[in-house]
Amino acid sequence: MRRITWFFWGALALASLLWLASNPAALGGQPNFIAWRNVLIQYSGVLGMTVMSIAMLLAMRPTWLETRLGGLDKMYRLHKWLGIAGLLLSLSHWALTQSPKWLAVLGLIRGGRPRRPPLHLPDGSLQQLLMSLRHSAESLGEWAFYAAAALMLVALVKLVPYRRFAQLHRLLPLAYLVLVFHAVVLLQFGNWTTPSGWLLALLMGGGSMSALLSLLRRHRGQPRTAGHISALSYQPELKVLAVELQLDKAWPGHQAGQFAFVTFDPQEGAHPFTLASAWQGDGRVQLLIKALGDYTRTLPHTLAVGDRIQLEGPYGRFTFAGAHRRQIWISGGIGVTPFVARLQALASQPGRQQIDFFHASSDYDAASMARLAVAARAAGVDLHLLCQPHDGRLDAERLTRTVPDWREADIWFCGPAGFGRQLRDKLLALGLPAARFHQELFHMR
Repeated sequence: MRRITWFFWGALALASLLWLASNPAALGGQPNFIAWRNVLIQYSGVLGMTVMSIAMLLAMRPTWLETRLGGLDKMYRLHKWLGIAGLLLSLSHWALTQSPKWLAVLGLIRGGRPRRPPLHLPDGSLQQLLMSLRHSAESLGEWAFYAAAALMLVALVKLVPYRRFAQLHRLLPLAYLVLVFHAVVLLQFGNWTTPSGWLLALLMGGGSMSALLSLLRRHRGQPRTAGHISALSYQPELKVLAVELQLDKAWPGHQAGQFAFVTFDPQEGAHPFTLASAWQGDGRVQLLIKALGDYTRTLPHTLAVGDRIQLEGPYGRFTFAGAHRRQIWISGGIGVTPFVARLQALASQPGRQQIDFFHASSDYDAASMARLAVAARAAGVDLHLLCQPHDGRLDAERLTRTVPDWREADIWFCGPAGFGRQLRDKLLALGLPAARFHQELFHMR
């Protein structure tokens, strides 16, 4: 989280500083409201296009950035923050453009939108061409703003089913390309020869390329591998579907704790699922899918052995890597999945770590818990099972009593976000360094 927080605020700070350095008069005393409005329109437009361009680049899942930002889950969280920032900045930009009209209606200023003084430019010059396109850029940009704002609100509110959301979200790159045209025409011409303009041109160029690739449904992430479903097993007590996949060709391999985007139905599109098996080099991969939403609830009834699938990955950095010999694992519900894969890996290649594994669940299935206990013994891991209705909740106090040397441990958590946030905040307050609490942000929307 700290990496993406620094990246987010660093990007805004860099774009702001470069713009201010390129427009030193902006901080000077402006003669009236209209002059200040013009300055703020340019500034909000530059920041808005900066964050939207970075968001468009991240949507391509660039693998070279994944390690630097701490995993694809962190990249998607950053993508969401940038989308929210882009929405707020675009809204501010639009409100500033409309403000003279609103203030005139209220009687606070005279007249409506200010008229621009005519410019005498050489015939055939680039600046003259851009000036001739201003009306089109303003009109198209306004409609693109309405479309982009609606699409971003759909993504944030989460009232639309994922399938419809994914289909609608594919229109965002088109709106972005129109906004690039709007920005190219309406940015003050002199800014293009400044460091601020160079950075914006670089980001919009990369963002435009990403938008075109997105419209063609071509990502630049990990390779895609086809295969088929080789076995299915449903556990009704836990509402968990175990899916065994056999891949057609060599899978690049994965580390325990990583995930992949899985396509069962091309019309539905890809969904992220944690890989529940250690890589054995035999082309077999297992998924454990909990019925948590409209789509996952249908899978036990719609999937069949032999169905074709596509896997894209692996992604994620929830891989249990760390310099400390002591580890504490904590899972809640279906968050057990990455730990199941790690137990398999440790059973075949024992590690040097001393590990306590806490699994808390509101549902209890004796057969599943027995299998987990067997896997933990084979891996040399101390397992602590808690069925919350009988054993109570797992909290920081209980954890620190059970593992006295918890301050020497790396802590790996996968489960409900609220549960993880409570544990993290309490443990950090007790002295745990923030870098030692590892949590996957498994929300791709």
